[in-house]
Amino acid sequence: MHCGARAAGPCATCHRSVCGDCCTLTEGGLGVFAICLDCDRKGGRSLAPAWRGLLLWLLLILGGLAAIVALLEAVAG
Repeated sequence: MHCGARAAGPCATCHRSVCGDCCTLTEGGLGVFAICLDCDRKGGRSLAPAWRGLLLWLLLILGGLAAIVALLEAVAG
């Protein structure tokens, strides 16, 4: 937090507490999110990297499940 004011909530990127004066609002997904000034300076205003990370995580899970199914088919048949 940059100032001594009471925090309004977490930064959507780094999850540090931010007050209303120490954040930038950005739209992403279904709502408006607060981004701290440090993340805004670093180019963290977009939530696209978080969505890409989520999609990659889901693809890894699906790939693992497909590998397990292929292994079970090879052993069973």
